[in-house]
Amino acid sequence: MFTDFQGNAQVAEALSQLSRQERIPQTLLFSGPEGVGKATLARRFGAALVGEAAKIEHDDQSLEHNQEIVADREKWTAEKRNEDPLFFSSHPDFVTFVPDGPLRQISIQQMRFLKERAQFKPLHGARRIFLIDHIDRANEQAANSLLKTLEEPPDHLIVIMTAENAYDLLPTIRSRAVPFHLAPLGNEEMRAFVKMRGLSDAERRIALASGSPGLAISIDLEAYSERRTAMLELLKVAAGRAPFTDWAKHSEAISMRKTERLDLLLRVLYLLIEDVLLLANGCGDIRNVDMRKELESIASRVSFEWLRAAVKKTDELVELVRRNIQKSLALDSFAMELRRAAGRA
Repeated sequence: MFTDFQGNAQVAEALSQLSRQERIPQTLLFSGPEGVGKATLARRFGAALVGEAAKIEHDDQSLEHNQEIVADREKWTAEKRNEDPLFFSSHPDFVTFVPDGPLRQISIQQMRFLKERAQFKPLHGARRIFLIDHIDRANEQAANSLLKTLEEPPDHLIVIMTAENAYDLLPTIRSRAVPFHLAPLGNEEMRAFVKMRGLSDAERRIALASGSPGLAISIDLEAYSERRTAMLELLKVAAGRAPFTDWAKHSEAISMRKTERLDLLLRVLYLLIEDVLLLANGCGDIRNVDMRKELESIASRVSFEWLRAAVKKTDELVELVRRNIQKSLALDSFAMELRRAAGRA
């Protein structure tokens, strides 16, 4: 179950040993960057406990048919989604809950459904396992509903949660879980993984994946390039290196692309800001090597305070993503605030 898991060998080994024990913690929390393998490891652990790994793997959210289900539900009305909470369960004793709807959140309806189903006995064996993928995307109501289940779980129930940042969770939820942190893979581990999978543009994928095998596989390089061009222009304007009109055309184009998601643009923005920070301080290898000159130009004009403000503003926009903020207005606000901070308003 665990021998071919990529990276984080110590965590995989600890879970392998745990699966052979009679007593297993009823709540586990896997934290770490997106794409590093948290849900994959949760499914492997679940399969070691309840068997029929092939059925459990059928609910892998990276599979096209599952992505289509989630994407299609974005078109549903809120009322319809509430009446039919999203979950996957190809194996009767392994249930997966994933973020739902346009805002991609874990909903109160899903957690109420979980609470109801938690009382059902396993169909086979002694355990039922519930995986809540991205529990850090649960709203307050959903988190509080889950907490009630975690406080007094049935003896047969094991809840596995994944989150990018464990400290985004309610302390009361975090304190009830046994934590396992998955770190990004090193470059050599990533090269071995990319080679094993036979992925194209290997070095570029490794640079952009930030140590996450899942991202190395899933990243659409063409779409990334388009987003990067727009986000680089945004940074130039925000740093006072270009007039606001240069950004306006990108803002209009982004606004017209209804399927373009703000969170994907912000991920690219984070990587560019990280590169500017590295160049400004003369340390570390940057990810967007082919844009070094343009990024050096920005780095030479901004202060550490500006960079800190840029990260803070991007963090704020990430939080607003869940409130369905209009993406072009959000990015316009970023440009104007940072431009003022650069003294180029």
